[in-house]
Amino acid sequence: MSTSTDSQFILPPTSEPLPSSNAEMQRKRRRTFAIISHPDAGKTTLTEKLLLFGGSIEIAGVVRGRKTQRAATSDWMEMEKQRGISVSSTALTFEYAGCQVNLLDTPGHHDFSEDTYRTLMAADAAVMVIDLAKGIETQTEKLFQVCHLRKIPIITFVNKVDRPGRASLEILDEIERRFSLEPIPQNWPLGTGADFEGIVDLNSDQLYLFNDRQGSRRIAADVMNWHELEESNQVSASLINSTRDEVELVRSAGGAFNEEAFLSGRQTPVFFGSALTNFGVEHFLNGFLRLCPPPGVRPNDTANVPVDPTQFSGFVFKIQANLDPRHRDRVAFVRVCSGRFERDMEITIARSGKKTRLSRAVRIFGQDRITIEEAYPGDIIGLVCPGEFRLGDTLCDGPVFSYDALPQFSPEFFAVLDCSDTGRRKQFDRGLAQLIEEGAIQMFHDPRSTRRECILGAVGELQFDVVQFRLQSEYNAASRVSWRPYKLARWFDLPDLPKAADANEIADRIKLPYAAKLVKDQFGHDAVLLQTDWDLTTLLRENPKVSFQSIRTEKKLTP
Repeated sequence: MSTSTDSQFILPPTSEPLPSSNAEMQRKRRRTFAIISHPDAGKTTLTEKLLLFGGSIEIAGVVRGRKTQRAATSDWMEMEKQRGISVSSTALTFEYAGCQVNLLDTPGHHDFSEDTYRTLMAADAAVMVIDLAKGIETQTEKLFQVCHLRKIPIITFVNKVDRPGRASLEILDEIERRFSLEPIPQNWPLGTGADFEGIVDLNSDQLYLFNDRQGSRRIAADVMNWHELEESNQVSASLINSTRDEVELVRSAGGAFNEEAFLSGRQTPVFFGSALTNFGVEHFLNGFLRLCPPPGVRPNDTANVPVDPTQFSGFVFKIQANLDPRHRDRVAFVRVCSGRFERDMEITIARSGKKTRLSRAVRIFGQDRITIEEAYPGDIIGLVCPGEFRLGDTLCDGPVFSYDALPQFSPEFFAVLDCSDTGRRKQFDRGLAQLIEEGAIQMFHDPRSTRRECILGAVGELQFDVVQFRLQSEYNAASRVSWRPYKLARWFDLPDLPKAADANEIADRIKLPYAAKLVKDQFGHDAVLLQTDWDLTTLLRENPKVSFQSIRTEKKLTP
């Protein structure tokens, strides 16, 4: 028997940092991923623990809805700290075992799925966190569908095994049944709930008994084989026998890991552990670095012509204003896709053809930032900009092309925001325009109406709370909300109409249900707002030749 940290579970991909002059080697050591889960499955806690093992923080913050607890490092917005939830995507970077890990921390509340969807566009893989007690929940299933749509490989972390929950075999069956995804366990829990004592590494057949339940710091484990475990008397014979039976069943009945099946979205490696107590987290991190693919070729509008790997290119997947309220700045989050980024380089914005110099580039860590001189594929960089960039913009320093557009998702809540103080109307308008540009909320208007009323749409009701909170805290502009009865939006195109066709011509071609409203979104795309599913059925029946989309991109991802 020996005592060690579970960082020794799996040999790291590289043992020494690679030379910065070798761009291809730098690409290979990057791992860029997002964490997805249903609220309360432990996503933010797992994020904190990965930062702990990566050496970025010394003590992990515990996520609690109390002001007396430390706020999570990844939660930088004041509202997040007050409520103990994540409502904004954050990019976090740390070095571990010779790899540079770029972690995209996504919102932890179900109302903020649209921000999560956009963030997934910048990831090379996703970590799906599942609560052992609750299994697969609604939000996890929705986010899985987005990963499946984009063919993002998924690694599963079954969390909270130290609490009473369902059988581990039952969780594997649910993953396969609901996702048509073959689960391939990489470790197995030695007991669950109050009987949880450690994990079994299915690759080495070694057992790791954790001897410290202090979850705020890294912990050591006793490493032994089955015979040594039996001789130690640390674990009951019944638990040893039941765990051994389960391990043999998993090995005999389960399939073998296949890299091609994993990368194509047909398999998911599964790890068990407890983020709160650190049990199995470092094992998971090492396994993740071994399995997660490095940055590769991304889809673009000239797919038949490969992107020059030496040419810098990237795309904007998030814009955040007032990340530092003291400076009223605006940061565009860019995923580097090819080539080498150098600070002060000149690039072209594909949308506008405008050339601009990138003189202020930073690496974001929660609310903190560090000026950077270079970056490689897979890296997430923040460009401090006065307003040149838009969501989805492609940036490149050679021949101009565009990566696939970011999707728009149908809102489920609609309202009109009014300025409570007419003396702050200018600040209100500026703040609302900024939040719409960030993608925090969508905007629709009726081009035939003389009132020009702006109807705001969001995937979840809490997004309106955040918009009002930020208008008040960042622009000192109080607002009141007036709800509208619409529950979904559908975009459409009428290709046989000239681009100059006015709203009345479009209205003449679409047969609308009585309660529906014909609008344009903030980008000028035509859409219909509907109140019920019955209205949607009527719309589709009365307009059989028109294609309506619930997710809008230039390539129309799904009907």
